[in-house]
Amino acid sequence: MFKKILIANRGEIACRIIRTARAMGIETVAVHSDADADAKHVREADEAVAIGPASSARSYLSIENILKAIEQTGAEAVHPGYGFLSENRKFAAALAEKGIAFIGPGVHAIEAMGDKIESKKLAQKAGVNSVPGHLGVVKDDVEAVRIAREIGYPVMVKASAGGGGKGMRIAGNDQEVRDGFRSASNEARSSFADDRIFIEKYIEHPRHIEIQILADSHGNVIHLGERECSIQRRHQKVLEESPSPFLDAKTRSAMGAQAVALAKAVDYRSAGTVEFIVDAERNFYFLEMNTRLQVEHPVTELVTGLDLVEQMIRIAAGERLPLKQKDVKLNGWAVEARVYAEDPLRGFLPSTGRLVRYREPAAVAGLRIDSGVYEGAEISVHYDPMIAKVIGSGADRNQAIATLEEGLDAYFIRGVSHNISFLSALLHHPRFRAGKLSTNFIADEFPDGFHGAALSDEERRRIVAVAAMIHHRMQAREAQISGRLTPPETTGGAEWVVMIARVPVPVTVAETAGGYAVINGEASHELAGDWRIGDPLFQGRINGEPLSVQIDRRGVGYVLSHAGATVELQVHSPRAAELAALMPVKVAPDMSRFLLSPMPGLLTSIAVSVGQEVKTGQELAVVEAMKMENLLRAERDGKVAKLHAAAGDSLAVDQVIVEFE
Repeated sequence: MFKKILIANRGEIACRIIRTARAMGIETVAVHSDADADAKHVREADEAVAIGPASSARSYLSIENILKAIEQTGAEAVHPGYGFLSENRKFAAALAEKGIAFIGPGVHAIEAMGDKIESKKLAQKAGVNSVPGHLGVVKDDVEAVRIAREIGYPVMVKASAGGGGKGMRIAGNDQEVRDGFRSASNEARSSFADDRIFIEKYIEHPRHIEIQILADSHGNVIHLGERECSIQRRHQKVLEESPSPFLDAKTRSAMGAQAVALAKAVDYRSAGTVEFIVDAERNFYFLEMNTRLQVEHPVTELVTGLDLVEQMIRIAAGERLPLKQKDVKLNGWAVEARVYAEDPLRGFLPSTGRLVRYREPAAVAGLRIDSGVYEGAEISVHYDPMIAKVIGSGADRNQAIATLEEGLDAYFIRGVSHNISFLSALLHHPRFRAGKLSTNFIADEFPDGFHGAALSDEERRRIVAVAAMIHHRMQAREAQISGRLTPPETTGGAEWVVMIARVPVPVTVAETAGGYAVINGEASHELAGDWRIGDPLFQGRINGEPLSVQIDRRGVGYVLSHAGATVELQVHSPRAAELAALMPVKVAPDMSRFLLSPMPGLLTSIAVSVGQEVKTGQELAVVEAMKMENLLRAERDGKVAKLHAAAGDSLAVDQVIVEFE
C-alpha cells in the first residue's frame, strides 16, 4: 500500500480524498494555486505545495507543475479527483513514465472514453445501446445545420471533450444550432482545450441514469447499481439519488451488464461511471463513460456501504476487488443536493465573495456533508462555485428526502448567494416526491425561472410563531436593561402583532414549562428548543415535530427562511403596528434603460454600437463567468445611447454595459 499520495485537485473532493487516506494511514499532499493558499484542503493535508497562480491553466491543469510537486514531496501515487486532469491521458502517461501510480484507469481507457465520438463507436462495437446521431467531427455551423436537419430536431450539440454541463446545447431549429455550435465550441476550448463538436438526436422527456462500476487489474468488473441524475439545469446535475425510483430489477440488470461489458472492452480498472439516457418506456442509450470518480458518488457509498475512494486506492495498489457481483446489495436510499454559490433568483448566476457566516447542519441523523470551505473562506471567480454536497439517507426514499430537507433548512451561509432555497423547493415539489422525473424537470416546472418558494398556511403560521417567540425573548432581555421600556404583559401572555407584507397577524406569547406557547387566533404552537439571542438558527421542535428556521435581522425587522421560502416581517406592539401600517412604501428605481451585468465576470464580446437599433431577443453581449458563456439579449426594442463597457473588461454584478435611449 502507498505511504503517501498527492491529490491533484482542490475543494470538497480533495478534502473527501484526504479523509479516506487518513483512515487508511496514508499521508497526503495537497497542491494549491495562489488563490487557494489558505483553502480547507490545504489545511487538512499533511503537506501542501504551491503550483502556480489562480488561473487553472497555470496551476491545477499544469502537468509540469504537478510533476514537480510529486518529485518535491516523494508521493508514490496521485488521486486526481474529478475535473481538471482527472481524465487527461497525457497526465496519466506522464505519471506512468515517472513510475508514479495513477489512482484511476489506464491511459488506453482514458483516451478511448474521453473522446465522446470515439467512445460511442466503441460502445456500439461492445453491444451497448447508443443514441442515433452523427459521430464525425462537425467543422462549422453550416455543416452543423445540415446534419441537424438530417437527424431531425431536436438535437444535442456537444463537445467531444465536454463534461460537467460545459460544451452542450439543445437546439430546436437552425438558429439555435448556429448559436449552440459557437457557444459549445468556445466553452469546450476554454475548459478542455478541445473545441471539436458532434451532434446527436435529443431524446425528449429523458431520464439521466448512470451505472457505477468498479474494476481491478485482475479482470474483475462489477457494477454497484444506478444513480438517478435527472434533475439538471443547463445539463449540470442538481439532485442525485440511489437507487432510481424508476428502474425495475430487469432494467437495472440489463444496464449494469452493458456497463460492465463496455468496461471490459477497454480493459478498464478503477472506479468509473457509464451514463445512459432512459426514455419513458425504459429503453436506455449510452451517453458517455466518465473515467473518474463522480461528484455524486456519496449516494452509492451510502446504499452499498463501500468507500469508493478506498477501493480506487486499493485497485491502484494492485489489490483485488473484495466482492463479487452477487455480493452487491442496495440497502436503503440516499439523495444528494449540490450547494452552489449562485443566485437562483437572478437566473442562477454565479456568486463570488467571502463566506462571512458559515455553519454546516449538525445533529441531523442520516445526514452527510462533503464540503471544501469554512467560515471566512472565499468563493473565487476562478473555479467551480460548488460549496458543498449535502446527502440525506434513510430506510426509504421519503425518509432520505426528509433528512435532506432538514439538513438544508439548518445550513446557514451568508456572504454569497446560494441555491439552498431552490434545492428545498425541488425536494418539496409534488412531482419530485412522486418520482416523476426527467432532465426537463426544472425547465417544465420553473419555465420562468425560480422566484422563491411558497409556504403552506401551516408553514406560514409556524414562521409567525418562531418570529413572535424570538422577538418576545429579545424584548424580555431589553426589559432587564435599566431605563428601557417594554410593553406590559397581559394576562395569559404578551400581545404582539407580526406584520407580513403589511398584513397584521395578532399573536400572544406565553412561557410554558417546556418553552413557549404562541397563540394565533384559534391555532396554538408549542415551541421548544435551546435558541439563544444572537443565534442565526432556531433548531428545535414545534408541536413535537422538528423545525429549523434561519434568522436574519434587517433594520427593525426580521428575515426568516424555511423550506426554501424567505419571509420578511416585523414584530410590533399593537400600537406600534397601527403606526407602522401608515408608513409609505418605497418605490424601486426604473432600470429598464440599462443592460446590467447579471454576474461578476469577463465581457468577452459586445455585439452592438452607439446609435444602433435593436430588436427584442437580439444578441447584445456575452459575459463569461467560471468558464461558462452567458449570452445577454435585448428584452425590448430600443436604440443604443451609450456603451459603458468594452470587450475584455472585468465586470461587477449589476455593472452597466449598455444604456438605451
